This record gives sequence, C-alpha cells and structure tokens, in this order.
Amino acid sequence: MAGVSENERRRIMVAIDEGEESLYALSWCLKNLLFQDSKDSLILLYVKPPRAVYSAFDGTGYLFSSDITATMERYSQQVADSVLEKAKRLCNNIENVETKVENGDPRDVICQMVQRLGVDILVMGSHGYGVIKRAFLGSVSNYCAQNVKCPVLIVKKPKSNAGGGDI
Repeated sequence: MAGVSENERRRIMVAIDEGEESLYALSWCLKNLLFQDSKDSLILLYVKPPRAVYSAFDGTGYLFSSDITATMERYSQQVADSVLEKAKRLCNNIENVETKVENGDPRDVICQMVQRLGVDILVMGSHGYGVIKRAFLGSVSNYCAQNVKCPVLIVKKPKSNAGGGDI
C-alpha cells in the first residue's frame, strides 16, 4: 500500500460469517495483502446477530424457560467458535492474528469495531445478492463501505462454472 513504510504495522480486519464468501475474502486477503514475515496484524471479526426477543409465552401459551434461552445462547456461541476456528486454520502461517466476537447488527458492529480498533483496511466478502434481495435484506458490505473511515475491500467470490467447460 502506498504511504506505508516497511516498519509500520497495518491493522487489517476481515469480517467473517458462516458464508463461503467471507472465507474466500479471507483467503484472498492472505494471498494478496498479508505476507508471512509481515508485521501486520490481522483481526478476524465475527458478529453474532442480535438475539430474537421473545415474549414470556410462546404461541401456544407456554412459558419459555431460561434453559431454552441458555441453549440458544450456547448454540450461537458454538457457531461463532466454529466459524472462527475454520478461519484461523486458514491463517496458520500468520503470526499476529486476533479474533473478536461481538453481538448486534453486523452493519453497526463492524463500523464500531473498525473505529475502536483503529483498523487500516476492512476486508469483506460479497454475498452477491441481486437488486431485489439487497433492497429487502440490505447489504452489510455496502453499508460499511459508506460509513467506515478506512478503505474497504469487498472481495467477490467468482461464480463456479457449472457447465464444467474451459474458461
């Protein structure tokens, strides 16, 4: 990157989720932005979606127990741990890797963490939603690109060639 001296450490954040797209973005980042002997720091961020708010009673009138709520929270943490473990395996030859797990709306949390941690570049995968899906679901990467104060690299996973023909 222009303007970064050899001795300067960059803080590179990769937003990770359950999708293949974020792992592809991490792989791309490892091949193109980070190097084995680099002093750069890599931050893997996983954002657990906000817990659904349930009333004390379910649809049939039965009371939700604290056991059910605790089980849902444990499952959410297991998903986060599994995703980050898979991501860390890709980073096996990188020295400075931090992992962070946060709760909330991914759009807001990613932007807040970039600011709080002083990130130099944010790397994200693109789910490649079409216009209609993006209108309803929103685009986390687009939101972050518009709202963070550092460069954002959105890595689009190439579409697989279903026909199996040569490219």
